[in-house]
Amino acid sequence: MTLVKTNLDSPSVNISVFEYIGRQAGQLEQLGKIRTGEIYRQTLNSFRKYRRQVDISFDRLDAHVIEQYESYMKSNGLSRNSTSFYMRVLRSLYNRAVEQGLAAPGIDPFKRVYTGVDKTAKRAITMNEIKRIKTLNLTDRPSLDYARDIFLFSFYMRGMSFIDIAYLRKKDLANGYISYIRKKTGQHLVIKWEKPMQDILEKYGENPTPYLLPVIVRQDRPERQQYLNRILFVNRKLKQVAALAGISIPLSMYVSRHSWASIARSKNIPISVISEGMGHDSEKTTRIYLNDIQSNTIDKANRQILKDL
Repeated sequence: MTLVKTNLDSPSVNISVFEYIGRQAGQLEQLGKIRTGEIYRQTLNSFRKYRRQVDISFDRLDAHVIEQYESYMKSNGLSRNSTSFYMRVLRSLYNRAVEQGLAAPGIDPFKRVYTGVDKTAKRAITMNEIKRIKTLNLTDRPSLDYARDIFLFSFYMRGMSFIDIAYLRKKDLANGYISYIRKKTGQHLVIKWEKPMQDILEKYGENPTPYLLPVIVRQDRPERQQYLNRILFVNRKLKQVAALAGISIPLSMYVSRHSWASIARSKNIPISVISEGMGHDSEKTTRIYLNDIQSNTIDKANRQILKDL
């Protein structure tokens, strides 16, 4: 197999799969699409391990190779949703290579592997469980206390995702409101600043960086790496918080988002204000609904939830 290094704009080139994915990731990162670039590199690393670092050309990437890759992931303990995630990413890259003339059209190497999404286990907890988390005495366990506070802050902020918490800037808080752009969707959200949010902010004092919360706290370290390290740390500590609170669901920042949506629905807050699939496949529907709703309606709904805490 002869692999020639060249520009991806030349469709007649026999470029390797490894090299192609790496270049696609690099191009996305240059465009500022860091997360997608990371997903491509994560997929590349997984596929490289399966291949034992032996590269492959697109004309040899057939259904047998893909089926064997799926079997490899299953044998390493990955769930159907996890194997499907890698398959969907790899399929997307393969289809793009076909469009660029780097792989033959009319061939579907992914036809015999699973690329769907299984319904996941329950990821929401009840208001009583939220209260148990809030009232835990963690004075002597600062790392757990911190993780608990970040979890609660997410819940207070209508299930704000961790990446948006990490990158909230001090200037985003003004005149009693937080105004920010969601990293995942580019959607502009405005949230009324409530006392529970202020209590957490005051607890940790002034962040030496331009960011509001103590997630990215060093100006001499890469911001992205600080964020990634902190999300792993928080999710790990939340498992211990859950055990102390007697909660059986594996606690994570994702649970906060689901819980806010679930609790909001239980209070008969209209589906047009919150979407059951917050952050899931119905994200597009959520954006369409929220674009047409007055922000004070959502603030009122959030205040109604926070009162119960």
